[in-house]
Amino acid sequence: MKLIIFFLGISTFCFSQKFSFIYETKYKLNSENPDDVNSDNMILDLKNNVSIFRDSLDRRNDSIKLNGGIGRYTMGVENQFYVKKNLAQKRIEKVITYLAKDYLLPIEEILDWKISSEQKMIGKYKSQKAETTYGGRNWIAWFTTELPFGDGPYIFNGLPGLIVSIHDSSNDYSFNLIEVKKGDNIFDARTKTIKIDWKKYEALAKSYFNDPFNLNSRGWKTATFTDANGTTVAISVKNKELQNYILQENNPIELNHKINYK
Repeated sequence: MKLIIFFLGISTFCFSQKFSFIYETKYKLNSENPDDVNSDNMILDLKNNVSIFRDSLDRRNDSIKLNGGIGRYTMGVENQFYVKKNLAQKRIEKVITYLAKDYLLPIEEILDWKISSEQKMIGKYKSQKAETTYGGRNWIAWFTTELPFGDGPYIFNGLPGLIVSIHDSSNDYSFNLIEVKKGDNIFDARTKTIKIDWKKYEALAKSYFNDPFNLNSRGWKTATFTDANGTTVAISVKNKELQNYILQENNPIELNHKINYK
């Protein structure tokens, strides 16, 4: 009985504290080029079953905004990893920032975890295997009850401990825990949002693809820019470059919502 009370005391203490979990994130936006791998450290800030997952630059950008500064300007809508979770209410929301506006995209896909008996050490944590499907991909995760938080990177959650490693079966996306820190306040600079669904998300993405520099809304017919060499180039040339880039880097984490650009 004393052991149970002691464990509950530890668990209660852990859940009342603020933690930051840093994940090394690797992803391939061009699935046909295995050597084209993006890498970033992304951070899961967690307190009392509420969390925000974002890349390190987004986290820094939020801090700047809350202190009266001007945040980073995001051009496109794809390949953004900003996710808010309320685990108690089972609410997961993805925030898309585009043209200085924040759009809230609810994630309603249910994670049906299959927990395996297979175990192994990942770093210093005894971890257990689990699998699920999300976004048209099969995912293999490893979680540890030594960190008693039912959360994880990106939208992933709902296991009996923190997810320390997860990747899809094609190895296009992976998240691996590399550091645990006592967290600061979970600051949220993206509270004024416009709610959208996946259909609206696709419309925003196609709007960016057709007019990357938002010239139409400004009433501009033509424009030029000067490159690093001082050469003046028509904006239509730059538009074409960006469109080709979008077409080549079209391997979203939600593969079932991959956009067919035309």
